[in-house]
Amino acid sequence: MQKPSVAELRPVVHPAGVKDRRSGEHWAGRLYMREISLRVDRHLVNTKVTPNQVTYVMTLAGALAAPALLVPGIWGAVLGVVMVQLYLLFDCVDGELARWKKQYSLAGVYLDRVAAYLCDAAVLVGFGLRAADIWGEGRIDWLWAFLGTLAALGAILIKSETDLVGVARHQAGKPVVQEAASEIRSSGMALARKAAAALKFHRLVLGIEASLLILVLAIMDAARGDLFFSRLGVAVLAGIALLQTLLHLVSILASSRLK
Repeated sequence: MQKPSVAELRPVVHPAGVKDRRSGEHWAGRLYMREISLRVDRHLVNTKVTPNQVTYVMTLAGALAAPALLVPGIWGAVLGVVMVQLYLLFDCVDGELARWKKQYSLAGVYLDRVAAYLCDAAVLVGFGLRAADIWGEGRIDWLWAFLGTLAALGAILIKSETDLVGVARHQAGKPVVQEAASEIRSSGMALARKAAAALKFHRLVLGIEASLLILVLAIMDAARGDLFFSRLGVAVLAGIALLQTLLHLVSILASSRLK
């Protein structure tokens, strides 16, 4: 069977609004990965590969970011970025394959969310273990592993706070929350939220951004000859994750999403 062209795939797998979703599309997807995934789709749409099978591969790629980061030096950071980019690629492909084959399932949606949690956590835990220098000749400093785990917990809680809005509304028999309901009623809180959104510091605890930051810090560490910048980065990410967990919770409670 002849493979469909990219032009034939695009209107089906990239329907209007897919790239413009406020919280459902990552900047890297809009910038380049959706174009790469289209080229991968061509080789899968006429096979027996299912969207859920792609999601399993995506989950594995995200989880492998943690052991990849344990490889010493810059190469470990490079491997971490590669694993996360593969995660992002398959995250695009599974949904696109589902649209083309019309194979939708709640299990697929659920697995996709599990993979998102796992990838973010794996990157931050791996970063903490990397900063602890577990393969070094000296004493392992578990403080950094603890801070990396703390950052991972914060990243998971931030996602959970968002997802639990839907759970709460469903259990109360309420309809799915609308975008307008996410607007904060307090003018002071709204201003703070806009400032945070403009700075986008909270994105640093997401797997994609964190992996790129880790690579930059690894290069700086290589120039310095120690793990100073990685350890500083772990501490900063732990602080951001904890602060954002609190701020995100307050913003949800201050909005109309639970009304």
